[in-house]
Amino acid sequence: MTELMTTAQCDVTGLIDWILAEGCDGDDLGAILAGVSERLVAQGLPLCRTTLHMPTIDPTAAVLEFSWSRNEGPTSAALSPEQGLGAAYLRSPFHHLIEHDIGGARWKLEDAETVKQFALFSDLRALGITEYVLRLASFGQRRTALQGVAFSLSTDRPGGFADAEIGIADRLLPALTVVAYRIGLSRVAIEALGAYLGPQTGARVMQGMIRRGDSQVISAALLLADLRHFTALADRAPAAEVVGWLNQHLECIGGAVIEHGGEILKFLGDGLLAIFPSESAGAEHACSEALHAAVAACGRNAVLNARRATDGAPTLDLSIALHFGDVVYGNIGTARRLDFTVVGPAVNEVSRMEALGKALGHEILLSQSVADHCGRPVISLGDHELRGIAGRHEIYTVA
Repeated sequence: MTELMTTAQCDVTGLIDWILAEGCDGDDLGAILAGVSERLVAQGLPLCRTTLHMPTIDPTAAVLEFSWSRNEGPTSAALSPEQGLGAAYLRSPFHHLIEHDIGGARWKLEDAETVKQFALFSDLRALGITEYVLRLASFGQRRTALQGVAFSLSTDRPGGFADAEIGIADRLLPALTVVAYRIGLSRVAIEALGAYLGPQTGARVMQGMIRRGDSQVISAALLLADLRHFTALADRAPAAEVVGWLNQHLECIGGAVIEHGGEILKFLGDGLLAIFPSESAGAEHACSEALHAAVAACGRNAVLNARRATDGAPTLDLSIALHFGDVVYGNIGTARRLDFTVVGPAVNEVSRMEALGKALGHEILLSQSVADHCGRPVISLGDHELRGIAGRHEIYTVA
Protein backbone atom coordinates (compact mmCIF):
# COMPACT_ATOMS: atom_id res chain seq x y z
CA MET A 1 0.00 0.00 0.00
CA THR A 2 1.25 3.49 -0.77
CA GLU A 3 1.84 5.58 2.33
CA LEU A 4 -0.94 8.10 1.69
CA MET A 5 -0.08 10.32 4.62
CA THR A 6 3.13 10.97 6.55
CA THR A 7 3.94 12.60 9.85
CA ALA A 8 5.54 15.48 7.98
CA GLN A 9 2.30 16.17 6.13
CA CYS A 10 0.33 16.41 9.38
CA ASP A 11 0.83 19.14 11.94
CA VAL A 12 1.17 16.71 14.86
CA THR A 13 2.75 19.28 17.17
CA GLY A 14 -0.05 21.71 16.48
CA LEU A 15 -2.66 19.03 17.23
CA ILE A 16 -0.94 18.12 20.50
CA ASP A 17 -0.88 21.78 21.51
CA TRP A 18 -4.58 22.09 20.66
CA ILE A 19 -5.49 18.99 22.71
CA LEU A 20 -3.58 20.24 25.76
CA ALA A 21 -5.02 23.74 25.51
CA GLU A 22 -8.58 22.44 25.23
CA GLY A 23 -7.94 20.02 28.10
CA CYS A 24 -6.85 22.87 30.35
CA ASP A 25 -9.76 25.14 29.46
CA GLY A 26 -12.71 22.72 29.30
CA ASP A 27 -14.16 19.52 30.72
CA ASP A 28 -15.95 18.18 27.62
CA LEU A 29 -13.93 15.14 26.61
CA GLY A 30 -16.40 14.32 23.85
CA ALA A 31 -15.89 17.73 22.26
CA ILE A 32 -12.11 17.28 22.42
CA LEU A 33 -12.33 13.86 20.76
CA ALA A 34 -14.57 15.29 18.04
CA GLY A 35 -12.29 18.29 17.56
CA VAL A 36 -9.12 16.26 17.11
CA SER A 37 -10.92 13.77 14.83
CA GLU A 38 -12.21 16.51 12.56
CA ARG A 39 -8.77 18.15 12.44
CA LEU A 40 -7.16 14.86 11.47
CA VAL A 41 -9.69 14.38 8.69
CA ALA A 42 -9.04 17.93 7.48
CA GLN A 43 -5.32 17.11 7.29
CA GLY A 44 -5.93 13.95 5.27
CA LEU A 45 -6.30 11.09 7.74
CA PRO A 46 -9.08 8.79 6.43
CA LEU A 47 -11.02 8.53 9.70
CA CYS A 48 -14.68 7.60 9.71
CA ARG A 49 -15.07 6.82 13.43
CA THR A 50 -13.24 7.32 16.73
CA THR A 51 -14.11 6.35 20.30
CA LEU A 52 -12.75 6.94 23.75
CA HIS A 53 -13.77 4.81 26.76
CA MET A 54 -12.88 5.61 30.35
CA PRO A 55 -13.98 3.95 33.62
CA THR A 56 -15.59 6.18 36.22
CA ILE A 57 -16.68 6.22 39.85
CA ASP A 58 -20.44 6.56 39.77
CA PRO A 59 -23.06 4.44 41.56
CA THR A 60 -25.08 4.15 38.34
CA ALA A 61 -22.36 4.01 35.67
CA ALA A 62 -19.17 2.03 35.09
CA VAL A 63 -17.76 3.45 31.86
CA LEU A 64 -17.99 6.76 30.02
CA GLU A 65 -18.18 6.35 26.25
CA PHE A 66 -17.37 9.17 23.84
CA SER A 67 -17.57 8.65 20.09
CA TRP A 68 -17.31 10.61 16.87
CA SER A 69 -18.31 9.55 13.39
CA ARG A 70 -18.02 11.29 10.07
CA ASN A 71 -21.77 11.01 9.48
CA GLU A 72 -23.22 11.57 12.96
CA GLY A 73 -20.70 13.79 14.72
CA PRO A 74 -20.04 13.47 18.46
CA THR A 75 -22.11 11.37 20.88
CA SER A 76 -21.59 10.29 24.48
CA ALA A 77 -23.11 7.87 26.95
CA ALA A 78 -22.66 6.66 30.51
CA LEU A 79 -22.69 2.86 30.40
CA SER A 80 -24.22 0.96 33.29
CA PRO A 81 -22.14 -1.75 35.02
CA GLU A 82 -23.94 -4.37 32.91
CA GLN A 83 -23.34 -2.46 29.67
CA GLY A 84 -19.77 -1.44 30.43
CA LEU A 85 -18.47 -4.52 32.24
CA GLY A 86 -21.00 -7.24 31.46
CA ALA A 87 -21.17 -10.10 28.99
CA ALA A 88 -20.67 -7.92 25.90
CA TYR A 89 -17.52 -6.41 27.38
CA LEU A 90 -16.11 -9.85 28.20
CA ARG A 91 -16.42 -10.75 24.50
CA SER A 92 -14.94 -7.48 23.24
CA PRO A 93 -11.50 -6.50 21.91
CA PHE A 94 -11.16 -4.20 24.95
CA HIS A 95 -11.28 -7.13 27.36
CA HIS A 96 -9.04 -9.18 25.09
CA LEU A 97 -6.24 -6.57 25.22
CA ILE A 98 -6.59 -6.01 28.96
CA GLU A 99 -6.67 -9.73 29.77
CA HIS A 100 -3.52 -10.39 27.73
CA ASP A 101 -1.76 -7.16 28.84
CA ILE A 102 -1.48 -5.86 25.28
CA GLY A 103 -1.23 -2.12 24.76
CA GLY A 104 -2.81 -2.04 21.33
CA ALA A 105 -3.72 -3.88 18.16
CA ARG A 106 -5.14 -3.35 14.67
CA TRP A 107 -7.54 -5.56 12.77
CA LYS A 108 -8.15 -5.62 9.00
CA LEU A 109 -11.90 -6.13 8.71
CA GLU A 110 -11.88 -6.89 5.00
CA ASP A 111 -10.77 -10.36 6.09
CA ALA A 112 -13.82 -12.53 6.88
CA GLU A 113 -11.96 -14.62 9.47
CA THR A 114 -10.89 -11.50 11.37
CA VAL A 115 -14.47 -10.26 11.52
CA LYS A 116 -15.47 -13.47 13.32
CA GLN A 117 -13.19 -12.74 16.29
CA PHE A 118 -15.49 -10.30 18.08
CA ALA A 119 -19.17 -9.38 17.76
CA LEU A 120 -18.20 -5.70 17.49
CA PHE A 121 -16.38 -6.41 14.24
CA SER A 122 -19.54 -7.64 12.53
CA ASP A 123 -21.26 -4.37 13.42
CA LEU A 124 -18.32 -2.32 12.17
CA ARG A 125 -18.04 -4.28 8.95
CA ALA A 126 -21.74 -3.69 8.29
CA LEU A 127 -20.91 0.03 8.39
CA GLY A 128 -18.29 -0.49 5.71
CA ILE A 129 -15.28 -0.18 8.05
CA THR A 130 -12.12 -1.80 6.68
CA GLU A 131 -9.75 -1.43 9.64
CA TYR A 132 -10.18 -1.02 13.39
CA VAL A 133 -7.33 0.16 15.62
CA LEU A 134 -7.46 0.04 19.42
CA ARG A 135 -4.98 1.53 21.87
CA LEU A 136 -4.96 1.30 25.68
CA ALA A 137 -3.21 3.90 27.85
CA SER A 138 -2.67 3.41 31.58
CA PHE A 139 -2.96 6.15 34.19
CA GLY A 140 0.16 5.06 36.07
CA GLN A 141 -0.08 3.73 39.61
CA ARG A 142 -3.80 2.95 39.40
CA ARG A 143 -4.60 4.52 42.75
CA THR A 144 -8.21 5.09 41.70
CA ALA A 145 -10.79 3.33 39.56
CA LEU A 146 -9.56 5.54 36.70
CA GLN A 147 -7.09 2.96 35.44
CA GLY A 148 -6.74 4.34 31.93
CA VAL A 149 -8.44 5.03 28.61
CA ALA A 150 -9.18 3.02 25.50
CA PHE A 151 -8.88 4.94 22.22
CA SER A 152 -10.02 3.52 18.89
CA LEU A 153 -9.98 4.76 15.32
CA SER A 154 -11.58 3.26 12.24
CA THR A 155 -11.48 3.83 8.50
CA ASP A 156 -13.64 2.72 5.62
CA ARG A 157 -10.94 3.27 2.99
CA PRO A 158 -10.16 0.11 1.01
CA GLY A 159 -7.02 -1.47 2.41
CA GLY A 160 -7.32 0.33 5.74
CA PHE A 161 -4.79 2.70 7.31
CA ALA A 162 -1.21 3.22 6.24
CA ASP A 163 1.42 2.58 8.91
CA ALA A 164 2.40 6.25 9.00
CA GLU A 165 -1.22 7.24 9.64
CA ILE A 166 -1.36 4.92 12.66
CA GLY A 167 1.90 6.50 13.81
CA ILE A 168 0.30 9.94 13.78
CA ALA A 169 -2.54 8.78 16.01
CA ASP A 170 -0.07 7.10 18.36
CA ARG A 171 1.82 10.38 18.77
CA LEU A 172 -1.40 12.10 19.83
CA LEU A 173 -2.35 9.43 22.37
CA PRO A 174 -0.18 10.68 25.30
CA ALA A 175 -1.76 14.14 25.09
CA LEU A 176 -5.26 12.65 24.92
CA THR A 177 -4.41 10.44 27.90
CA VAL A 178 -3.22 13.34 30.05
CA VAL A 179 -6.33 15.37 29.20
CA ALA A 180 -8.63 12.40 29.87
CA TYR A 181 -6.95 11.84 33.24
CA ARG A 182 -7.34 15.49 34.23
CA ILE A 183 -10.99 15.64 33.20
CA GLY A 184 -11.68 12.19 34.65
CA LEU A 185 -10.24 13.08 38.06
CA SER A 186 -12.33 16.23 38.18
CA ARG A 187 -15.45 14.25 37.30
CA VAL A 188 -14.63 11.57 39.87
CA ALA A 189 -14.23 14.21 42.57
CA ILE A 190 -17.60 15.72 41.71
CA GLU A 191 -19.32 12.33 41.48
CA ALA A 192 -17.80 11.02 44.70
CA LEU A 193 -18.62 14.17 46.66
CA GLY A 194 -22.12 14.18 45.20
CA ALA A 195 -22.65 10.54 46.18
CA TYR A 196 -21.42 10.99 49.75
CA LEU A 197 -22.40 14.59 50.49
CA GLY A 198 -25.14 15.39 47.97
CA PRO A 199 -24.69 17.39 44.75
CA GLN A 200 -25.32 20.84 46.27
CA THR A 201 -23.09 20.25 49.28
CA GLY A 202 -20.45 18.54 47.14
CA ALA A 203 -20.36 21.56 44.84
CA ARG A 204 -19.69 23.84 47.82
CA VAL A 205 -16.80 21.66 48.90
CA MET A 206 -15.39 21.70 45.35
CA GLN A 207 -15.62 25.49 45.43
CA GLY A 208 -13.35 25.61 48.48
CA MET A 209 -15.55 25.29 51.60
CA ILE A 210 -13.15 22.75 53.13
CA ARG A 211 -11.99 24.28 56.41
CA ARG A 212 -13.48 23.84 59.83
CA GLY A 213 -15.75 26.77 60.51
CA ASP A 214 -16.50 27.50 56.85
CA SER A 215 -20.26 27.94 57.08
CA GLN A 216 -23.20 30.19 56.41
CA VAL A 217 -26.66 30.73 57.85
CA ILE A 218 -29.41 29.60 55.49
CA SER A 219 -33.17 29.21 55.78
CA ALA A 220 -34.40 25.74 54.88
CA ALA A 221 -37.13 23.19 55.36
CA LEU A 222 -35.74 20.24 57.30
CA LEU A 223 -36.95 16.68 56.81
CA LEU A 224 -36.01 14.07 59.40
CA ALA A 225 -37.11 10.51 58.65
CA ASP A 226 -36.88 7.47 60.91
CA LEU A 227 -37.76 3.82 60.33
CA ARG A 228 -39.57 2.27 63.28
CA HIS A 229 -38.67 -1.17 64.70
CA PHE A 230 -35.36 -1.31 62.83
CA THR A 231 -33.28 -1.95 65.96
CA ALA A 232 -35.36 -4.97 66.90
CA LEU A 233 -35.17 -6.27 63.34
CA ALA A 234 -31.39 -5.86 63.26
CA ASP A 235 -31.06 -7.88 66.47
CA ARG A 236 -32.82 -10.95 65.12
CA ALA A 237 -32.09 -11.10 61.38
CA PRO A 238 -28.86 -11.81 59.43
CA ALA A 239 -26.84 -8.63 58.92
CA ALA A 240 -26.65 -8.92 55.13
CA GLU A 241 -30.43 -9.25 54.84
CA VAL A 242 -30.97 -6.34 57.22
CA VAL A 243 -28.76 -4.07 55.11
CA GLY A 244 -30.65 -5.06 51.97
CA TRP A 245 -34.02 -4.33 53.59
CA LEU A 246 -32.76 -1.02 54.97
CA ASN A 247 -31.51 0.10 51.57
CA GLN A 248 -34.93 -0.60 50.03
CA HIS A 249 -36.65 1.63 52.58
CA LEU A 250 -34.03 4.37 52.33
CA GLU A 251 -34.47 4.35 48.55
CA CYS A 252 -38.18 5.07 49.05
CA ILE A 253 -37.36 8.08 51.22
CA GLY A 254 -34.25 9.36 49.49
CA GLY A 255 -35.69 9.02 46.00
CA ALA A 256 -38.65 11.20 46.96
CA VAL A 257 -36.37 13.79 48.57
CA ILE A 258 -34.13 14.09 45.51
CA GLU A 259 -37.04 14.23 43.06
CA HIS A 260 -38.48 17.20 44.96
CA GLY A 261 -35.24 19.17 45.04
CA GLY A 262 -34.03 18.22 48.49
CA GLU A 263 -30.48 17.39 49.57
CA ILE A 264 -29.80 14.36 51.74
CA LEU A 265 -27.20 15.55 54.23
CA LYS A 266 -26.66 12.30 56.06
CA PHE A 267 -28.00 8.87 56.76
CA LEU A 268 -28.60 8.29 60.45
CA GLY A 269 -28.51 4.50 60.65
CA ASP A 270 -32.21 3.79 60.13
CA GLY A 271 -33.17 7.25 58.91
CA LEU A 272 -31.94 10.36 57.16
CA LEU A 273 -31.73 14.13 57.45
CA ALA A 274 -32.46 16.26 54.38
CA ILE A 275 -32.78 19.97 53.67
CA PHE A 276 -34.79 21.99 51.16
CA PRO A 277 -33.04 25.41 51.02
CA SER A 278 -35.24 28.44 50.42
CA GLU A 279 -32.47 30.71 49.11
CA SER A 280 -33.81 31.02 45.57
CA ALA A 281 -37.48 29.96 45.58
CA GLY A 282 -38.64 31.12 49.02
CA ALA A 283 -40.07 29.50 52.13
CA GLU A 284 -43.37 28.49 50.52
CA HIS A 285 -41.65 26.51 47.80
CA ALA A 286 -39.19 24.86 50.19
CA CYS A 287 -41.92 23.79 52.61
CA SER A 288 -44.25 22.65 49.86
CA GLU A 289 -41.57 20.50 48.23
CA ALA A 290 -40.52 19.05 51.59
CA LEU A 291 -44.11 18.06 52.33
CA HIS A 292 -44.59 16.59 48.85
CA ALA A 293 -41.41 14.55 49.39
CA ALA A 294 -42.66 13.33 52.78
CA VAL A 295 -46.02 12.25 51.38
CA ALA A 296 -44.37 10.51 48.43
CA ALA A 297 -41.89 8.75 50.72
CA CYS A 298 -44.67 7.43 52.97
CA GLY A 299 -46.61 6.21 49.95
CA ARG A 300 -43.62 4.38 48.51
CA ASN A 301 -42.76 2.90 51.89
CA ALA A 302 -46.34 1.60 52.21
CA VAL A 303 -46.11 -0.06 48.79
CA LEU A 304 -42.79 -1.63 49.75
CA ASN A 305 -44.22 -2.91 53.04
CA ALA A 306 -47.20 -4.46 51.24
CA ARG A 307 -44.93 -6.25 48.80
CA ARG A 308 -42.62 -7.42 51.57
CA ALA A 309 -45.54 -8.66 53.68
CA THR A 310 -46.80 -10.71 50.72
CA ASP A 311 -43.36 -12.33 50.54
CA GLY A 312 -43.33 -13.02 54.28
CA ALA A 313 -40.54 -10.49 54.88
CA PRO A 314 -40.49 -7.99 57.77
CA THR A 315 -41.86 -4.47 57.33
CA LEU A 316 -40.71 -1.13 58.72
CA ASP A 317 -42.99 1.81 59.51
CA LEU A 318 -41.91 5.34 58.61
CA SER A 319 -42.04 8.51 60.69
CA ILE A 320 -41.20 11.94 59.23
CA ALA A 321 -40.93 15.33 60.91
CA LEU A 322 -40.81 18.63 58.98
CA HIS A 323 -39.66 21.98 60.29
CA PHE A 324 -38.59 25.28 58.72
CA GLY A 325 -36.02 27.68 60.14
CA ASP A 326 -32.53 29.12 60.05
CA VAL A 327 -29.60 26.70 60.31
CA VAL A 328 -25.83 26.97 60.21
CA TYR A 329 -24.80 25.07 57.07
CA GLY A 330 -21.14 24.14 56.80
CA ASN A 331 -18.15 22.30 58.22
CA ILE A 332 -17.85 21.07 61.79
CA GLY A 333 -15.49 18.50 63.31
CA THR A 334 -11.76 18.17 63.79
CA ALA A 335 -9.05 19.87 61.77
CA ARG A 336 -8.51 16.71 59.70
CA ARG A 337 -11.96 15.08 59.74
CA LEU A 338 -14.94 17.24 58.88
CA ASP A 339 -18.67 16.79 58.46
CA PHE A 340 -20.61 19.13 56.19
CA THR A 341 -23.98 19.39 57.88
CA VAL A 342 -26.51 21.70 59.51
CA VAL A 343 -26.69 22.64 63.17
CA GLY A 344 -28.80 24.99 65.25
CA PRO A 345 -32.03 25.20 67.23
CA ALA A 346 -34.15 24.28 64.18
CA VAL A 347 -32.28 20.98 63.85
CA ASN A 348 -32.81 20.22 67.55
CA GLU A 349 -36.51 21.00 67.23
CA VAL A 350 -37.13 18.73 64.24
CA SER A 351 -35.30 15.95 66.06
CA ARG A 352 -37.56 16.28 69.10
CA MET A 353 -40.63 16.43 66.84
CA GLU A 354 -39.72 13.17 65.16
CA ALA A 355 -39.62 11.46 68.55
CA LEU A 356 -43.33 12.37 68.98
CA GLY A 357 -44.35 10.50 65.84
CA LYS A 358 -44.97 7.13 67.45
CA ALA A 359 -46.81 8.59 70.45
CA LEU A 360 -49.13 10.70 68.27
CA GLY A 361 -49.78 7.90 65.77
CA HIS A 362 -49.11 9.93 62.59
CA GLU A 363 -46.54 9.29 59.88
CA ILE A 364 -45.93 12.98 59.12
CA LEU A 365 -45.61 15.75 61.70
CA LEU A 366 -45.33 19.44 60.81
CA SER A 367 -44.15 22.36 62.85
CA GLN A 368 -46.04 25.66 62.91
CA SER A 369 -43.55 27.16 60.46
CA VAL A 370 -44.14 24.42 57.86
CA ALA A 371 -47.90 24.48 58.41
CA ASP A 372 -47.88 28.23 57.70
CA HIS A 373 -45.91 27.91 54.45
CA CYS A 374 -46.68 24.52 52.88
CA GLY A 375 -49.86 25.61 51.07
CA ARG A 376 -51.87 22.51 52.01
CA PRO A 377 -54.67 21.91 54.54
CA VAL A 378 -53.33 20.71 57.88
CA ILE A 379 -54.80 19.42 61.13
CA SER A 380 -53.61 20.55 64.54
CA LEU A 381 -52.57 17.79 66.93
CA GLY A 382 -52.40 20.21 69.85
CA ASP A 383 -49.61 21.76 71.89
CA HIS A 384 -46.78 19.51 73.00
CA GLU A 385 -43.59 19.76 74.98
CA LEU A 386 -40.41 19.01 73.07
CA ARG A 387 -37.66 17.59 75.26
CA GLY A 388 -34.96 20.15 76.00
CA ILE A 389 -36.78 22.98 74.17
CA ALA A 390 -38.55 25.72 76.09
CA GLY A 391 -42.31 26.23 75.88
CA ARG A 392 -45.06 24.23 74.23
CA HIS A 393 -45.24 23.80 70.47
CA GLU A 394 -48.27 23.24 68.30
CA ILE A 395 -47.83 20.19 66.08
CA TYR A 396 -49.73 19.49 62.87
CA THR A 397 -50.24 16.72 60.37
CA VAL A 398 -51.51 16.65 56.78
CA ALA A 399 -55.25 16.91 56.42
